[in-house]
Amino acid sequence: MGRTSRKRRSTLTTRMTIASAALLLGGGGLVAVNVYASAQEDPGQDAGGGTRQQAQQQGQQRQVATIDCPDVGTSLPDVPDGARGRVDGELATLDSQITEAYQRLASNRTAAAQDPNFVQNSILGPLKDKRGAVLDRIGQDIRRSGGRPPQGLDGMAPCTGRPSEQPQQPSQPPSQQPPGQPSQQPSQQPGDGSDGGAGDGAGGDTGNGNGPDASDFVDIKSVQPNVAVPRNQRAASRGTFTTACGRNENGKFNPDNVIVAPGVSNGAHHMHDYVGNQATDAFSSDDDLANGQTSCRNQGDKSTYYWPVLRLQNGKDEADVGADGGGKDQNVGEIQTPSSVTLKFDGNPTSKVVAMPRFLRIITGDAKAFTNGDANANASWSCTGFENRQLKDKYPICPQGSKVVRTFRFQSCWDGANADSANHRTHVAFEDPRTGACPGGFKAIPQLVQRIVYAVPPGPGFAVDSFPEQLHKAGTDHGDFINVFDDKLMQRVANCINRGDRCT
Repeated sequence: MGRTSRKRRSTLTTRMTIASAALLLGGGGLVAVNVYASAQEDPGQDAGGGTRQQAQQQGQQRQVATIDCPDVGTSLPDVPDGARGRVDGELATLDSQITEAYQRLASNRTAAAQDPNFVQNSILGPLKDKRGAVLDRIGQDIRRSGGRPPQGLDGMAPCTGRPSEQPQQPSQPPSQQPPGQPSQQPSQQPGDGSDGGAGDGAGGDTGNGNGPDASDFVDIKSVQPNVAVPRNQRAASRGTFTTACGRNENGKFNPDNVIVAPGVSNGAHHMHDYVGNQATDAFSSDDDLANGQTSCRNQGDKSTYYWPVLRLQNGKDEADVGADGGGKDQNVGEIQTPSSVTLKFDGNPTSKVVAMPRFLRIITGDAKAFTNGDANANASWSCTGFENRQLKDKYPICPQGSKVVRTFRFQSCWDGANADSANHRTHVAFEDPRTGACPGGFKAIPQLVQRIVYAVPPGPGFAVDSFPEQLHKAGTDHGDFINVFDDKLMQRVANCINRGDRCT
């Protein structure tokens, strides 16, 4: 499944701290949800502390905090191979359209507050027309390659304006929830802020202009232990294999996603940390990855591991202040290098594992979970010393001396045939969280577990990069993996796990 390789025109400059977030975004860069300051400066305000018009403006603005569009990519499980490249490009165009519409919302917050029809007429209506044209092209691409577009594809053109509250979606089915993780139901912890409204002045956002706010954080000590792990059965594969690939000390970042948007610069609209393969960008072919350098100690592991960067919202910005994926996509703040990164492959509680196929692609978590709902929100947050308490939709406030922990458990069941799928999900699955068994027709493979630790100041003040309209919510965290182990080493990984050994 080799991909055409094209070289990037430019690379991200060396990290450097240069300017404050306030100067970066300025008045026009602050997002719609922060309109309250402008409303309070309304010259029509009386000495009594407010007007009915001001209240109406605030109420209207809460309704257009962000833009919610149907996620077309997840609705395309079957795309003919001949159309896959063109469809991936069109999906990236849809993401860019949403970003542009969100930027218009952000820069026209006053107009949106004053005119209840502004968002629909000036932002959502034109966006629907643009999306409709792209969806039509996607349907044509699929038909020309002998496939059938899914029913209702044309109906996915309209988007809506919505507030910043976390969506209350049903939990994902058990077969799609990773074992050893808490329920997908949104956290309802003491003091977590029930309405989730960003920028209303009550808690304030953490400084990057479009979230998160204080209600997106919760004291980890207020969370009850919630991790359950299936018991190992007689045929379990009990071993582990750990690969050491560093902490991205090399400073390799880009806003690409070669899995979801191959061949598209800034396909992620947020910056990624990379460890492992150093040749990874949007234009990397399988041959490029196979021939690339690796930061892994074992040079037989040229896999690529990447995730959104974590930034401190401290008024300090990086060299990407004016770049795609950074300031241009409203991702600002000081990028944090993890204090430790652990990449471990586990076995299966009910069976032996088979070796992963080379160039297998897996995504865990959902970069659009804030608008999509939590069905694929599998990444979790915790603190050192409290890792039996995991959060899905909140950032943790860790006590003094404890560090923030991000954990990604990847799908560990493979369909036995495909290294990828059109929506990058249906070729792999999670084992049953109660029994540990893979779904029928799937084979157990080594489960990648990424544990990323950060020494950040306690309390609200950090966030992961995200698509702009996702408001930097914790539930949008995600991890990506492409297996580029050489075949002999991958077989050794499987053998080690099946024997019950602890290998490196």
